[in-house]
Amino acid sequence: MNEIDSEPAGAEPKAAGAKALSRFLRDGMASGQLRSGFKLPAERELSEQFGASRGAVRRVLSTFRERGLITQTVGSGTFVSGVPEAVVVPDLLLSRSADSVSPAELMEARRLIEPLMPSLIARNATSADFAAMQHCIDKSEAAQSIREFEFWDGELHKALAAATHNAFFVQILELSQRIRDQGEWGRLKAKSLTPRRRTQYEQQHRALVDALRDRDAALAARLLIQHLDQIQKNLFDG
Repeated sequence: MNEIDSEPAGAEPKAAGAKALSRFLRDGMASGQLRSGFKLPAERELSEQFGASRGAVRRVLSTFRERGLITQTVGSGTFVSGVPEAVVVPDLLLSRSADSVSPAELMEARRLIEPLMPSLIARNATSADFAAMQHCIDKSEAAQSIREFEFWDGELHKALAAATHNAFFVQILELSQRIRDQGEWGRLKAKSLTPRRRTQYEQQHRALVDALRDRDAALAARLLIQHLDQIQKNLFDG
């Protein structure tokens, strides 16, 4: 039984319209009709098509997103993910409390995992993926508060994961964002994020995305490592 066909007990939506939407997505992915990179209709259209409330549609999409079967990026839309054949993040890992992972543990893991993404992004990213990255950059630079900047910074890294079109990385970055949402990370980021450092992060983001647009995976990986090393130093060396 593969990732698409498996359905956790109690996960099937109760409403008829939501059930129909869930079945449509599951069957379409299993048959290959809904391939990796396919853009799903907007929530309003899905609501009308399947006779489900907007809230029910969101819950169905949230379930598929948490299982790594779709990606959702603000300003871009909802896309079918590539389902990895050999590697799937265990449900136990994704269900761990974010409070049980420290910011130091998070940065160690990010430093090992995220630099693996540029080679996949350079190969698989679409124009919609780059548009989503640019949207996140623009929003982060326009942010009026640390909290808003941190949100869009996280959205950018999630957009990078989505651009790999590999569900493993999408799930890992979803877990990373849960940890970033905890209080300890926010306290450290607020303490360390000076105006000069924020400007550095913004410049690093732009350079990274430019390298990816040029399909220069090696340069993008180096820039991403430098970016993560800078964050780690700023968070813990001061």
